[in-house]
Amino acid sequence: MTRDEIVELFARREAAYARHDIEALTACLSETCVVESPLGGTVQGRAAIAQVYRAFFEGFGDATVSVDDLVIDGDHVVQVGTLSGTDTGGLMGMTPSGKPALLPIVIVCRVADGLIVHERRIYDFTGMLVQIGVLKAKPA
Repeated sequence: MTRDEIVELFARREAAYARHDIEALTACLSETCVVESPLGGTVQGRAAIAQVYRAFFEGFGDATVSVDDLVIDGDHVVQVGTLSGTDTGGLMGMTPSGKPALLPIVIVCRVADGLIVHERRIYDFTGMLVQIGVLKAKPA
């Protein structure tokens, strides 16, 4: 893939995320894509990945991601940004807290044939749980 093709793929993905359009999000992935994330674990295939997106969007109906940097090196792409949202739907079957969460996120991807074939989402899952009140933390 050319750099311009990669930039366009990630722009489509960012726009789909802003709309919470799971079909458009998974269309950016290969049929056998593997996604690793603190929330969903390791899942493979568009249907399984769609379930992870669905669970997240149900828990955080106003979720947004702002991308600060897109780093491209050959077939590897790294997005650096901020994830924000309010726990209005209850994450992982828990009672909704109504509390917001704001956390830095890094997404490391590999691309091939115009699609994402592997994605690793890196963020502070425990920090998110503290922010929405699921876990308690002692003040520093």
